[in-house]
Amino acid sequence: MSTEGLRAALRDTAHWAWLDGALVAAAERPGTVGRAFAAAGRRTGRAPLPAAPGWTADEAARTLLLAALPPDRAAAEAGDLYQHGDADEKRAVLKALPMLPVGTQAVPLLHDAIRTNDVRLVAAALGPYARHLDQAAWRQAVLKCVFMGVPLDAVDRLDERADPELAGMLADFAAELAAAGRPMPGDAADLLRRLTREET
Repeated sequence: MSTEGLRAALRDTAHWAWLDGALVAAAERPGTVGRAFAAAGRRTGRAPLPAAPGWTADEAARTLLLAALPPDRAAAEAGDLYQHGDADEKRAVLKALPMLPVGTQAVPLLHDAIRTNDVRLVAAALGPYARHLDQAAWRQAVLKCVFMGVPLDAVDRLDERADPELAGMLADFAAELAAAGRPMPGDAADLLRRLTREET
């Protein structure tokens, strides 16, 4: 998804007039973005956007607000809004990161999200911005998804990044589950089978 796609998905909603004004304000007076970011859930609602699968109206609005900021303010504002936000606001920041000019500056936000027990935050942290995670941290995050029951289709570039070390971690976890009489989640078992075939 792109900011243009999110903008198009929101432009035909009843809340566009408010958001359009808030976007202008964010660009011209960056200090106002915090109030608009917090108000987005109430002003735009939280309904899914049919034209932007996987996105809700408030997530899209919050992403556009961050993208409207001057580039040199994006990383600091994203970090501040994440740290002080509720779970919905944190998730919106994580989903916005691939569309912001932040480089690797927001990687600490991913580490924070992955440490939580909120499946929605963990899933959002493994979106496209997770390309900036080093391989060891990425493997641990994928394993946490399996442990928490987060569907692996949430993990961006999964097949591209999966490696023999991840296969070994998954095999060990599968053995632990088997010893406890519990099955491996289907998508994780499928991934392990793919990785094992590649090694032979």
